[in-house]
Amino acid sequence: MQPVMGSIFEVYRIGAGPSSSHSIGPQRAARMFRDRCPAATAAIDVTLFGSLAETGRGHLTDTTIARALDGIPHTIHFDPATSCSRPNTMTFTARDAAGEPLDTWTVYSTGGGAVEDGNGLLGDPPFPGYPHRTITDVIAYCESEGCTFWQYVEQHEENLWPRLREVWAAMKESIERGLHSSQVRLPGPLKLKRRAHTTWLRARDLQSPQKDMAMLSAFALAVAEENANAGKIVTAPSCGPAGVVPGLLRYFELAKDASEDDLLQALATAGLFGAVIRANASVSGAEVGCQGEIGSACSMASAAGSQLMGGTLRQIEYAAEIGMEHHLGLTCDPIEGYVQVPCIERNMTACLRAFECASFSLLTDGQHLVSFDDVIEVMYKTGLDIQSAYRETARGGLAELWRKRFNV
Repeated sequence: MQPVMGSIFEVYRIGAGPSSSHSIGPQRAARMFRDRCPAATAAIDVTLFGSLAETGRGHLTDTTIARALDGIPHTIHFDPATSCSRPNTMTFTARDAAGEPLDTWTVYSTGGGAVEDGNGLLGDPPFPGYPHRTITDVIAYCESEGCTFWQYVEQHEENLWPRLREVWAAMKESIERGLHSSQVRLPGPLKLKRRAHTTWLRARDLQSPQKDMAMLSAFALAVAEENANAGKIVTAPSCGPAGVVPGLLRYFELAKDASEDDLLQALATAGLFGAVIRANASVSGAEVGCQGEIGSACSMASAAGSQLMGGTLRQIEYAAEIGMEHHLGLTCDPIEGYVQVPCIERNMTACLRAFECASFSLLTDGQHLVSFDDVIEVMYKTGLDIQSAYRETARGGLAELWRKRFNV
């Protein structure tokens, strides 16, 4: 029987930013092709299509592929004009010394660092899969068995807690690097100033509730800025919104004295909601816009926050639903293709919203009109309807405004 929903460790991947679909995914694909190349390979041609071609330079796609090919002579072509059925398509061709092709492989970066070819998902260890595909079915099971969301995850993931400790450690490290970086500006033509450090310094002198808002903001900004700097982060569920979940959890650790066990259990629950989104929709901005990235991250963080506050199964589900519902239709229009504007600030606002969603869920009995599964279905349909210029191609929205204003 084929799995209906993948592991939460397809949601949480540790790697270098700034984009899970544009840096981590292509880098993984390049390593796989390098390892399968015939012995007679003298050079490799790589052609990037769709969103990878549109924004690959700003997302360092060519740089990460070059590193992965590890010294093999190569040429990387950007082809934004050719239409492909998938948004993040790559073709690798191995050539012999005479330039004749030895092997050609087409592969897709599907979001969150995952890669697929015509045969399906690649490079991940075998996972037996969850027996359910929707949160509605998971809740029905948990209620019948008397278990929590995190206990449901525990039943199906091998070596769960050591792996989540590694994830949480990497998240905290990215926060600390971001808070204490001496770098003034992020790389790239925007010359954007880093704000996490000064936000954190100011937070310490404030009183709540302003202090709480400033702490949440600082932690989310810290990771988002590390991601933009191609630093080591954890996808949650992708690189672009990687500051939302750790930002919220770090706040609960420092401001609310949440224990490590509580935080890891919250990570398990957030990962479950992320896995459901991946199974039924997409977390790729190129496919469904930023609603699939920052919306998914806000939804995951909202679920985690509600659980940390003592929420029931249905209150947690409600928090996650609110987190996604109010990001529906959000476009992905990074200026100059860099994961900086509006991406970094969106991490901060989504982290604050997740705290609000979690808090509000506990003021209710968890009953509501639109289910989490409903809103994920709508998110996916909405994403497919969004014009391509407003997905991750940097052709519309803020990106277009910037080009017209500065003639770039």
